[in-house]
Amino acid sequence: MAKFAFNLNGKKVSVEADPDTPLLWVLREKLGLTGPKYSCGIAVCGACAVHVNGEAAPSCNTPIMLIEGRNVTTIEGLSEDGSHPLQEAWIEEQVPQCGYCQSGMIMFAASLLNKNKKPNREEIAEGMNRVVCRCGTYLRVRKAIEKVIADNE
Repeated sequence: MAKFAFNLNGKKVSVEADPDTPLLWVLREKLGLTGPKYSCGIAVCGACAVHVNGEAAPSCNTPIMLIEGRNVTTIEGLSEDGSHPLQEAWIEEQVPQCGYCQSGMIMFAASLLNKNKKPNREEIAEGMNRVVCRCGTYLRVRKAIEKVIADNE
C-alpha cells in the first residue's frame, strides 16, 4: 500500500491503495464516485471514462500510481448540477436508453469538444469511437454533440 495525491474534480485528494489498483476502483470504492462504470475491464467500451489532465482516459485499466499529481475529472465534476451543455443536450435529444454508458460517452464528447470546438460528423464519429453503446444511440449522441456546437456559434 502507498499513498497517492491528485486533484479530483478541482479538489486535492489523497488515497491509500496498492499502486496497481485501477483508478476506477479508487474512485468508486474509496472516494464514493459512481459516475464511471465498470463494464469491459480492458479499456475498449468507454463506460469508465474520466478526464486525466483534460484528456478522456479509461479508468478501468489506469493504475492509481500513474495518477499521482494529475488532474482527474469525473462526470460528477463536469458540473455540480448537471447543467453542462452536453448533459443538457443529452437530455434534450433523449440520448440515453439504459444509460449505463452515458457518463463515459459524455466524458469522451467533452474531451472531443475541448480539443475541437467545431468537429464535423466524421470527426465526431472518430472522437466517439472508443465508446460502445449496446442500445445503439449513436445517432442521438451525434445530434446532441451537434446541438452543443450549434448553440456555441
